[in-house]
Amino acid sequence: MRLGTIADGHGATVAVRADGDEVVVLDHPDVGALLSSTPDLHALAAVAGERRPLEAVTFAPLVPHPNKIICLGLNYATHIKETGRPTPEYPTLFAKYDGSLIGAGESILLPKVSDKVDWEAEMAVVIGRPARHVGADDALDHVAGYSVMNDVTVRDWQRRTLQFLSGKTFESTTPLGPWLVTPDELPPGGRDLSIRCLVDGEVMQDSTTSDLLFDVATTIAYISDILTLLPGDVIATGTPGGVGFARDPQVFLRPGQVLTTEIEHIGTCTNPCVAEAGTGSTAGTAPSTPVERTTA
Repeated sequence: MRLGTIADGHGATVAVRADGDEVVVLDHPDVGALLSSTPDLHALAAVAGERRPLEAVTFAPLVPHPNKIICLGLNYATHIKETGRPTPEYPTLFAKYDGSLIGAGESILLPKVSDKVDWEAEMAVVIGRPARHVGADDALDHVAGYSVMNDVTVRDWQRRTLQFLSGKTFESTTPLGPWLVTPDELPPGGRDLSIRCLVDGEVMQDSTTSDLLFDVATTIAYISDILTLLPGDVIATGTPGGVGFARDPQVFLRPGQVLTTEIEHIGTCTNPCVAEAGTGSTAGTAPSTPVERTTA
């Protein structure tokens, strides 16, 4: 089953991908709200609702207001290698806020305070059942599904301090969607799926989710020992090698470019890049000598 949050003239609502090129509209405001109230997603397959052509649908962020967005840094072997950092012993965690989220097709807002905005293709995990102190053997039972995400990163702001949240949660920079794909359509834990990132059609990242250092089950179990994962919470599982800052010369996103994130059997998320009003007025204000830090 594939579920999305779509925008209409009155806000947002949930849509189920139907046979052919149509969606069925459900009476829920978004996928996060649906997960909080509906334990059996597959029962929705038989629910009748308004049908709309897929081509007429505008996507909102898959989960517009998750209680938590938890991200992993340094979780692909190829990305660890290109950063020159040691292999982590434990998952490297950081957070985002919901103001950073946008839907598939929406514009990535390149902030006026930086010209070093980078891409990070990621598989997102969406929680379906509360999880607290769960073991890795049971962790996947708490997954509602998987989606496509890009952890678009403002590199110079990320490097300002040892804590890199400031570079990770700029407003309207993080595409999430279009679909939540339920686990029965995928290998356990979303393993062995190709993951790619393209800029204007040029492949920048090309890997598989089998390259994850900490897999989905291990990650959920680890986080659940820290706090309770709730329905609708989003976990971004990290990015493979091929990011722009690690290239020689470095390459960053520019206004007018199109960022495409693809994960096999999950979907494609395509977003144009636009400049924030006033771009250039305060760019380059980061310290000239960044603090030595782990790059996610």
